[in-house]
Order: sequence, then C-alpha cells, then structure tokens
Amino acid sequence: MDLLKTLVDKGLRRELPTRDEALAVLATSDDDLLDVVAAAGRVRRQWFGRRVKLNYLVNLKSGLCPEDCSYCSQRLGSQAGILKYTWLGADEASQAAAAGLAGGAKRVCLVASGRGPTDRDVDRVSKTIQAIKSAHEDVEVCACLGLLSEGQAERLRAAGADAYNHNLNTSEATYGEITTTHTYEDRVETVQRAQGAGLSACSGLIAGMGERDEDLVDVVFSLRELDPDSVPVNFLIPFEGTPLAREWNLTPQRALRILAMVRFVCPDVEVRLAGGREVHLRTLQPLALHLVNSIFLGDYLTSEGQAGQADLEMIADAGFEVEGAGTTTLPAHRADVLGGGCGGHGPAEDAGTATHACGGAGADGCGPCGGAAEERGVPAARETGEARTDLVTVRRRGAGTDVAPNA
Repeated sequence: MDLLKTLVDKGLRRELPTRDEALAVLATSDDDLLDVVAAAGRVRRQWFGRRVKLNYLVNLKSGLCPEDCSYCSQRLGSQAGILKYTWLGADEASQAAAAGLAGGAKRVCLVASGRGPTDRDVDRVSKTIQAIKSAHEDVEVCACLGLLSEGQAERLRAAGADAYNHNLNTSEATYGEITTTHTYEDRVETVQRAQGAGLSACSGLIAGMGERDEDLVDVVFSLRELDPDSVPVNFLIPFEGTPLAREWNLTPQRALRILAMVRFVCPDVEVRLAGGREVHLRTLQPLALHLVNSIFLGDYLTSEGQAGQADLEMIADAGFEVEGAGTTTLPAHRADVLGGGCGGHGPAEDAGTATHACGGAGADGCGPCGGAAEERGVPAARETGEARTDLVTVRRRGAGTDVAPNA
C-alpha cells in the first residue's frame, strides 16, 4: 500500500505526515489492519527497538474533584462507586510505589484529583517524591496534579520530579463541549510551564468519547506541536455513574488504528498505552506492543487492570523485553534536549536510549471531558464496539486500601 510506504519513510526521517495521511490510517479496513500494524511497527522499532517501558500509577488522593470532566470517575457529581480518600502520607505513597518498582516499573506516576495543587499540596508531594527517591535512587518520578500555577513546576523539579503529566485529551474545537470548568488553553499552558521548568513533559489523549476521526487527528497534531516527550493514549473507560457511561465506540481494531496513527505522527516519542487497554483491546493487546513502547503495569487510578504478572508474560510472549532501569528511553537525539518532544525534523538516527516520559492519568483519572456524545452534538465514531461492562472493575486494592496492590 503506497500510503503505508510513505508513512514508514516519513517516520524513519521524523517527518510529519499530512493530515490526510493521518486520517487515511484511521479509515483503513480491517483487512488491512495487520499491514498497518506492521508498518507502524517498523517506525517503533527504529527508535525504540523491542523495549517496553513499564510505568506504575499511585493515586495520592482519590475522588471528590471539583472539575466536571465527563469521562472521569472522580469528577464533580460522579456516582461511580470508586474509592475516596484524602492525601496519602509520604511513607504510604512510597510503599505503594515500591510495589510497582518490584514488579519491573522504572517510572512512578504520582496522581492527585483536583483542579490543581495548592502550595501546601506541592510541599506534600515534594516530600513524597523525596521519600521515593531516597528509597529508590534510580526511579523516575512523574507528577500529575492538575493545572499548575507560576513557580510550582520549578518547586516540583527541585524536589526531584523528572516529569509532569497533563493531557490535552481531545481536540481544541470540541474541548468546551467536554468540560466547562477549565479550558483547553489552561491545559496547554500547564504543559508549557512544566517544559519551562525543565521537567519532561507528558501529554496525551483519550479516544472513544464519541469524537470524529478529525478530532483525533487534531489533538495528535496539536501534541506534536506542543512537543512532549511522551504521549499516553487512553481509551475511555465508561464508568457507570458518569455522563459517558453509554459511550462504547471502540473495537479492538479501531483502537489499534488509533495507536498506529499516533506512532506515525509522533515517531520518536514515547507512546504509552494507558487506561482502557484491557477493556477495548482485550485479546489484541499484544499487537499493540508493535505500536507503543510503554505501558502501565497493573492497576489504574480508580479501575483495576489485568494482573501485573500477566503484563510481564504478555510482553515476553510477544517477543519484547522490559526496559531496564539502566536503559534510557528516548532516542539519543531527544535525550540530549530535556523536554524535546513528539517529532522534529532531520535525518533518521539509530534507535538510541534516553530517559523522560510520563504516565497519562488514564481514562479513569484526572483530566478533562463532559456530556454524552448525543447531548454534545458530537457525531458518533464510525465503529461501535460491544458494551463490555464486565471488564470495568473499580479498584479495591493498592493505594488507599489495606489490600496488596496489583503489580
């Protein structure tokens, strides 16, 4: 297929595809799916070999968020039966992180619900970062605390944070239809604050909210322009008790096409398969490893993932290897510039190693969104997946409980 040959050539040169080419990837048929995966897999292997980076989420503060992001189980007015608790202490959070690190994770993502941190919250998270770093010197720590005020990113960096996550989630054109309590521009500004402070920026999207193909391409092109080091791709987890509970717009095949499109647009960035992979990819999860070079290990913020041991077995069975703590994640040309992002131009270089990348809050975590697709006037996706509510399990273990974590 001429389209795929063109996209591979551009990906190996770190050249931006056209919008029409990105849209064409999403429009390919199921008959062409394996060809699409193979083509995007060539780009993935050029820059990241067969390594898979493991990341581990610690939900520092769960529920009771004042924002109205419609996909989020922690949102204002959510009726989802999730865990609700206030801030974990530094020692408790450090112990939670240790479980993920013992399971093979090299990055810990510290997430807290809310609009954004107060200065006291930044102090609290700084102590947690220091506790984790003192126990695990080589661990990467990413914070995800919502909208940042002036100077807060610098304080997190000084405390030892390596990265900051704040997702764009959807296109600028439809953002206001998804959340009303903050703006798309607020999110862009927070990512830029993190970059300006020398933190590795992590920013991604959520698919499956009833968006059009054009919206998916818009947000991924915006991410390339914003230039984060890592792009988490979340698939909506339709929690009962949230406005998007009836949104089941994804099939495993569509999810793979979305991941392939992201890889072609952001060839040399850490693309992370984040929240919702078990729900929507199901038995096709191993194919996604040919497109992404990073996943979350174990559970998410408010939902349970597949067993951590199953993640490790999946990686090994698919012929990939877990990225070690001594291996840097990004290619050398990106590692040299902290905060460098999702594309760039210039000749292709050998797949190198570098650090920096962060976890998405996940489609069950903190971020933006708002009203059901029909209510918002957003056209339904081209494909409709079967509702699999049996695969959406509220987290009842790990942080905030007395039950051993899944890692």
